[in-house]
Amino acid sequence: MIPLRDNIPSRTLPVVNYAIIGVCALVFIVQLLEDPEKPSLVERLGMVPARITDPSRRIEAVQYRAVRTSSGIEVEKVSRPMAQPLVPAIFTLVTCVFLHGGWMHFLGNMWFLWIFGDNVEDRFGHWTYLGFYLAWGVAASAAHLAVSPGSEVPTIGASGAIAGVMGAYLILYPKAMVLTLVPLGYFMEMLVLPAALFLGIWFVIQFFQGALSILSTQATGVAWWAHIGGFAAGMAVVGLLKAVGFLSPPVETVRPGTDHVTYYQVRPGRRGW
Repeated sequence: MIPLRDNIPSRTLPVVNYAIIGVCALVFIVQLLEDPEKPSLVERLGMVPARITDPSRRIEAVQYRAVRTSSGIEVEKVSRPMAQPLVPAIFTLVTCVFLHGGWMHFLGNMWFLWIFGDNVEDRFGHWTYLGFYLAWGVAASAAHLAVSPGSEVPTIGASGAIAGVMGAYLILYPKAMVLTLVPLGYFMEMLVLPAALFLGIWFVIQFFQGALSILSTQATGVAWWAHIGGFAAGMAVVGLLKAVGFLSPPVETVRPGTDHVTYYQVRPGRRGW
């Protein structure tokens, strides 16, 4: 399911959300321009669990190259010691959230952040939102580290931190509506779903896949438990901040013809929102 927009307006300009997207875009451009013959940023700033749990372990970086031979094109496997990280290994729990593995990975993450991040920043305030975004990224990395402590594969992506944003959004705006593009075989359908349903389905998928990844003997390439850890951290933080009255009040408006204040809502119609 692809969220297209929600119906919750933001009272402030989400400058931090824009800045995070901008930094991720800048880092991704640097990744695209990297020299393939040199150690990549993924290798040097990605979170490698084995580096943290066993700093003395020798970790091999494996690369595959296409080599032309007399019989055609063959794939050559090349192993070498993995390059040392640019920062202390423990700090890669946060640096990894600014790296991405390809266009779909980058665009998907940034789109979800664009949809849900502005409203969370609106309720948190700019600097508090930045602090918790980074904290959710660390929590997500820590969750993956706990599940796969001996992995030698670099973990990258903003997915875990964005999962924290989504968990926060679920608690802040459970009654919001999300215009969603749903692929149904050969057709695409647009549906208006409650945020609680959309985010609930997303979380169930992550949990189901995470459970399968533990039982499976093959690596999936997706850090499902980072998503789960980030989402749970986002929900927990908002629950605590609401309990102590730290958050700004929700976006409110007076519905015409009534004398009570309700959440801002826009009903979808044939011509849009």
